[in-house]
Amino acid sequence: MRWLITGAGGALGHDLVVALRDADVTAATRAVLDITDRDAVRAAVAGHDVVVNAAAYTAVDNAEADEDEATRINGHGPALLADACAATGAVLLQISTDYVLPGDATTPCPEDAATNPVNAYGRSKLAGEQAVLTTLPDRGYVVRTAWLYGETGNNFVATMLKLAATRPTVSVVDDQHGQPTWTSALAAQLVALGSAARDGEAAPGVYHGTASGQTTWHGLTRAIYALAGLNPARVETTTSDAFPRPAKRPAYSVLGHDRWAAARLAPQPHWHDQLEEALKRPSFVRLVEAAGART
Repeated sequence: MRWLITGAGGALGHDLVVALRDADVTAATRAVLDITDRDAVRAAVAGHDVVVNAAAYTAVDNAEADEDEATRINGHGPALLADACAATGAVLLQISTDYVLPGDATTPCPEDAATNPVNAYGRSKLAGEQAVLTTLPDRGYVVRTAWLYGETGNNFVATMLKLAATRPTVSVVDDQHGQPTWTSALAAQLVALGSAARDGEAAPGVYHGTASGQTTWHGLTRAIYALAGLNPARVETTTSDAFPRPAKRPAYSVLGHDRWAAARLAPQPHWHDQLEEALKRPSFVRLVEAAGART
């Protein structure tokens, strides 16, 4: 089985390549492959059995003023990948987001929940979802994720640890609910799904790739502090109104995971267990050590 990973230079792409280290994998970074270039996409997809599209426009706030560019990358790019996979018979796993949902639920959103993006970024990702599912009804897979953090790049966990090293307290919103998800755990789940899909053992369609359990950004930060040996009382509570941003965020990003069981694939571990494992990785250990100057 030959794998193509687009966006291999990002946090998730990096962990996908690590998860596939014993497989035949092509790691295509942005510098290697522009997913909006039709000819380049066709050439890249040729000869591969499974394509995982981790390439994306991810600047959520910037997308409000740059929706055409966000849609070009997040909508048109996946459409070209889907066309190429349709021509070769490859399976396509498209990484999407909880932002395609309205965020007004009070219980975990099932995979078939109605979409209604609250911002431009969500609209651009929904365009990608629709292109993949329409072009590849038998071999297209959309995996929505949320609240991602990894060893590389900027992310919430790293930011909170850096702030812990320089500030006596931090104020974190407690009115947004979600599932903090480690890119390494998502990568392992995607590899399992891609293998099952190629073998005809997992039905195509939408899957939710987030950690089990749920918390708030405030709850996550307190857990980061506790696991780092810091005093969680340093984490103060605030609301989203205190941090106005150009793009509206969903208030409720908790996703249901029923389709994994239907495919006989394991759900991801609990978010707290994922965080505990992630903080053992070298890049996070260094941040924890730097934050240890304050307790």
